[in-house]
Amino acid sequence: MGDSSASYIHMVQHMIEKCLIFHMSKEECMEALSKHANIKPVITSTVWKELEKENKEFFESYSQSQSSSGSNRMSQAETSEMIQKMISDNQSNNSDKDDE
Repeated sequence: MGDSSASYIHMVQHMIEKCLIFHMSKEECMEALSKHANIKPVITSTVWKELEKENKEFFESYSQSQSSSGSNRMSQAETSEMIQKMISDNQSNNSDKDDE
């Protein structure tokens, strides 16, 4: 796998981790990344599944907490703002690396 592919996968993983911090479901994360970061849902789903394989206990616990707490959901505006910040943070991190 080339550097750019690995870098892209890593960026998707990072964005999924941010979605987890904001208590988003897999479906919400796929929709948000598709809408705001132009990441195909199949890519998000594939990376999410790999994360689940690597972190079984975490995702079992996360899944249970998802089903028990519906009040921690973000509004669409909050989701959009959070995704845009993640994208700009990622772009500035990448440009910092390019400067090195």
